Amino acid sequence: MAEPDLPALTGEQKRWAFGAAALFLLAVGFLGFALNTGVMMVFAVGWLALMIFGFVGAIRIAKGDFAHPLFKAQVMLHVVAVGLLVAVVIRAFK
Repeated sequence: MAEPDLPALTGEQKRWAFGAAALFLLAVGFLGFALNTGVMMVFAVGWLALMIFGFVGAIRIAKGDFAHPLFKAQVMLHVVAVGLLVAVVIRAFK
């Protein structure tokens, strides 16, 4: 079966896709940590679920464009979630 001819991704699209993938892997890693230690399990499961539904919905509405403003907003939303997670961890060790 022949693959469809898809246009090559631009540099901007590759960067945003890489950012989303890195955040997703971070969320999966945190889920593993949470399940192993029993700490913040609800946040870890909820964050991963929010990521899956958010990224799928954003990329569907953006028609596959990783540089679409909606997809960028979704990535930045999860960057904020990482910032909040870091703030909670710092606060816990004070």
